[in-house]
Amino acid sequence: MDTPHKAGFVNILGKPNVGKSTLMNALVGERLSIITSKAQTTRHRIMGIVNGDDFQIVYSDTPGILLPKYKLQEAMMTFVHTSLQDADVFLVLTEANDKDFAPVWEKVQHLSVPKILLINKIDLLPPANIANVVAEWNEKYKPTVCLPISALKRINLEPAFAAILQHLPPHPPYFPKDALTDRPERFFVAEIVREKIFLNYQQEIPYATEVVIESFKESPDIVRIKALLLVERNTQKSILIGKGGAMLKKVGSEARADIETFLEQKVFLELFVKVEEKWRDSERWLRNLGYKG
Repeated sequence: MDTPHKAGFVNILGKPNVGKSTLMNALVGERLSIITSKAQTTRHRIMGIVNGDDFQIVYSDTPGILLPKYKLQEAMMTFVHTSLQDADVFLVLTEANDKDFAPVWEKVQHLSVPKILLINKIDLLPPANIANVVAEWNEKYKPTVCLPISALKRINLEPAFAAILQHLPPHPPYFPKDALTDRPERFFVAEIVREKIFLNYQQEIPYATEVVIESFKESPDIVRIKALLLVERNTQKSILIGKGGAMLKKVGSEARADIETFLEQKVFLELFVKVEEKWRDSERWLRNLGYKG
């Protein structure tokens, strides 16, 4: 008897900076979500697709769960809400020392979907403590499966994958079997530029900046990309550009190198900075940027 094909949406939930993007990239085997040490790096819902002969797993990285302070964050939480509705399996990510995890679990505990609780960053724990930590979390939250992992060190990802596959429902593939993600190339180009901003600037600059790909022109020899960096104030624009344009040039150089690796082609990248006051609270801008329908 043939084994039925399995397919489903495996949605990753957790608080900001718990390692959701690192986990999805490790599970997919591709660098789809940007990763920095700052919280709230992920703003959109990003899907990564893993295919086998008899399965298709559609992983979904979501923004970290938080209390919104402005309309951009409200839109980010809408992506989280959607992921609660269409999941076939939940991967709920936490850390052993998280004392405020209950609000995250409350979002999924009443749902009938299998819940795989992953305790991340176990490489930072004494090995002798791990079994007790897992037992405590199992007893407190009673998930379908509870596993200790390290997304960064790729510890225990094979048992996590096996648990996902076990609980995936029978279903035909949702996407073509050669698909890697539901996002176009220019989305990831913008994300690469935004990652460099998160890595090169402090305080409010990364959070007040958005990247818009204004043009993406492909030719046999080179891809020409023009990207607009939105900020909210002139002071932010000055910091982003830097003295004599040095900081913007640094961001552009680092981003171009990664974009060339991603596209496997030579790239000419132009960056421009524009002040758009309160874009994070603008319905029009949030629609234009794909945060709202």
